Amino acid sequence: MRGREGSSTAKLKRKIWEWRGVLFTAPTVTGLIIILRLTGLLQSLEWAALDQFFRRRPAETIDSRIVIVGINESDLKTIGKWPISDEILAKLLLKIKAQQPRVIALDLYRDLPVEPGHQELVKVFESTPNLIGIEKFVGNERGLAISPSPVLSRLGRVAANDVVLDSDGKIRRGVLFMTPENQNPITSLGLSMAMIYLQAEGITPQSAQNGFLRLGKTVFVPFEASDGSYVGADAGGYQILLNFRGRGGNFPTVSMMDILENRISRDLMRDGASAPLRDRIVLIGPTAASLNDFFYTPYSGGLSDAVQRMTGVEIHAHLTSQILSSAIEGRDPIKTWPDPLEYGWIFLWSCVGAVLSWQLQSWRWTAGSALVAISGLLGGSFLAFLNSWWIPVIPPILTFSGSAVAILAYIAQIERQDRKTVMNLFGRHVNPQIAEAIWRDRDQFLNDGRLKGQRLTATVVFTDLKNFSTVAENLDPEVLMSWLNEYMEAMSQLVLANSGVVDKFIGDAVMAVFGVPIPSTTEDAIANDAKAAVRCALQMGATLELLNELWKTQGRPTVAMRVGIATGTVVTGSLGSSQRLDYTTIGDSVNVAARLESYDKSLDGGLCRILINEETYQYIHGSFPTKLIGSVQLKGREQLTPIYQVLLE
Repeated sequence: MRGREGSSTAKLKRKIWEWRGVLFTAPTVTGLIIILRLTGLLQSLEWAALDQFFRRRPAETIDSRIVIVGINESDLKTIGKWPISDEILAKLLLKIKAQQPRVIALDLYRDLPVEPGHQELVKVFESTPNLIGIEKFVGNERGLAISPSPVLSRLGRVAANDVVLDSDGKIRRGVLFMTPENQNPITSLGLSMAMIYLQAEGITPQSAQNGFLRLGKTVFVPFEASDGSYVGADAGGYQILLNFRGRGGNFPTVSMMDILENRISRDLMRDGASAPLRDRIVLIGPTAASLNDFFYTPYSGGLSDAVQRMTGVEIHAHLTSQILSSAIEGRDPIKTWPDPLEYGWIFLWSCVGAVLSWQLQSWRWTAGSALVAISGLLGGSFLAFLNSWWIPVIPPILTFSGSAVAILAYIAQIERQDRKTVMNLFGRHVNPQIAEAIWRDRDQFLNDGRLKGQRLTATVVFTDLKNFSTVAENLDPEVLMSWLNEYMEAMSQLVLANSGVVDKFIGDAVMAVFGVPIPSTTEDAIANDAKAAVRCALQMGATLELLNELWKTQGRPTVAMRVGIATGTVVTGSLGSSQRLDYTTIGDSVNVAARLESYDKSLDGGLCRILINEETYQYIHGSFPTKLIGSVQLKGREQLTPIYQVLLE
């Protein structure tokens, strides 16, 4: 039982170590992006993404409960002055009042008389209980607030028409209440219109359990300073996120002169009644471009809407419409996740990017998969928005991309380290084909910068020069090294040409191995390794003969060589310290090959004596001429070892 637990723990540790890059990268990138987000640097990008969702969302149907009476450029030309006189405004209100609307809202400042007709306007104000006036409670950039009409203020029928601008100048939030210190809350124009309308529907303001405002089917959760992508926003008063019905034309609109001259269309309203404005909210306000009562909204900007702005009167209508739809129909307000859930969402996409890159380990495949993943993120976020959820988009894209790029860079670094390791371990000791195969299957060979130990069947070759000590004594050191390097270069090239690995040089000796590091797993493959080793030894003899002829002409010494070849089980891997690693082969077959090379130096073999063990003989029998030397006891071995000599052709 303990053994199984230990094995499971070891596997878990290996898995954690293997995935350490992902386990480090995903939370690190997430933390960096969240910190970046908390500084507010991502706010404008996230607002831009929200604006795109608004623009691409299908427009809702026209809300015929609200009628806008706009004062347009044509009206101004007809009247010939601004602001319009109290006389004209009184006539307009009487015309509208006669049609028995449920609410009349005047989005015009009337803190001072505009003669002529002021007394007539006062009488209209006093005789119209469903009329609401406005004040600007919060000062503008010049620090100026605007007082309400004294008459309407005395009657308690005044609302605030203040709007909240984000730092990019756009309106994305609506105000329900202003909450000045040591004063009663001041209801906004949008909420005031809605509450009067809803009262006739039997819906009155209620307090939810958490103290939030409840109207009909909806609890209006107040906006917080960090909701959505906002960072340190001014959440004063009681605000909500505006859920616009569309980019414009969402409410029936008539001009002031249409009302005054009785030109209002009867089919403008949904019931076609004789009084088109009956039971509606009528909102009066300026729409003329010269009056500059326009604001940027999420629909401003983009390729086709670069200068599109929305009138202030229409913005108030959108807020009222949103409240009515939520209270009567249960239309969801725009909701956001709490911070922990948003952070978890951002972290999730960081993990997706890291895992995806780690699994694919390819820039091309990762880029293609990233395109699909980010498209899915955008599509899913847009579907959530269609269901009134505003969830983070930009931070997940950044964490996904950041983690993916970081992991790919990490993989590239590992590959550089692995390539360096492979090249340091093998260098010039393998041919290009083997080197490519090792690199292609490096995951099978490398473990934490070292070659994994392997037990496999291979053929080991040891070569040595006869009487080298005597030659070395009679040569100048510089000449000796040049002569020996020429010999070593020729022998190592033959090893590589026959798909062998030059394991090491020991003085004048060469150790080569055939069948490593890529293991031969079939008998035929092992036989091919043995044949390659013998063929290489024969070629060494032929090459040495040519070298001797060259050296003889140069006045340098000529030599003969001995070769020992043994096939059997070996262990391969990297040995050494972190500063220096060598790829090597160890095992009994290595010892046997070395003993065969040095066996009975009096045994003649011509220019290149080649002795092989029984296992090698079994694999090459019939391919090369051989003869049995006998069963002998090699140095360091207790059992007799049959040895054979490969005859030179």
